[in-house]
Amino acid sequence: MAEPRSPSSQNRGDSRGRGRGRGRDRDQQRDEGDDLLDKLVHINRVAKVVKGGRRFSFGALVVVGDGRGRVGYGTGKAREVPEAIRKATDQAKRGMIQIPLREGRTLHHDVDGRFGAGKVVLRSAPPGTGIIAGGPMRAVFETMGVQDVVAKSIGSANPHNMVKATFEALKGCASPRSVASRRGKKVADIVSRRAGPPAEATAKE
Repeated sequence: MAEPRSPSSQNRGDSRGRGRGRGRDRDQQRDEGDDLLDKLVHINRVAKVVKGGRRFSFGALVVVGDGRGRVGYGTGKAREVPEAIRKATDQAKRGMIQIPLREGRTLHHDVDGRFGAGKVVLRSAPPGTGIIAGGPMRAVFETMGVQDVVAKSIGSANPHNMVKATFEALKGCASPRSVASRRGKKVADIVSRRAGPPAEATAKE
């Protein structure tokens, strides 16, 4: 007859089972995140003077998106460039946000963003315009899936400030559906106001 296991051995068995389950969950999350687009925006090298000479480390700024409105940015620092990029990519994946897009190609409305000394202006654009934006902002729009947008940076040229200001501006974007639900109105009322006065009012004038 088999001897009954002690409570400690049972707990160890349960913990091993839970550990294997968590491992499978992590693998599944990595597989689901393989379709994300990532772009390296900036690499910064920092030197620390020590007794034996200089000790170099690298800082990376990475933007990650799924091409369908979800986007995030992250920073990482390490002794080697690949490790810094990996840390920045992991942080960007953890902090992704969903931005509503108009027709899946551009922003719903014009918006400004500011972070520190960085200030950006983002404007929606008609089809065929393309992405008119400078380096760091272009990386954000490409990974987010925006096809038509006009953007201008009128503040600091620091890539970190530009990216953070762009995200502050994107957080202010709202779709007509969300605005209508917040105001207790219909989507048609919000869209008609954005498009201009109705045809009947124009005819009366």
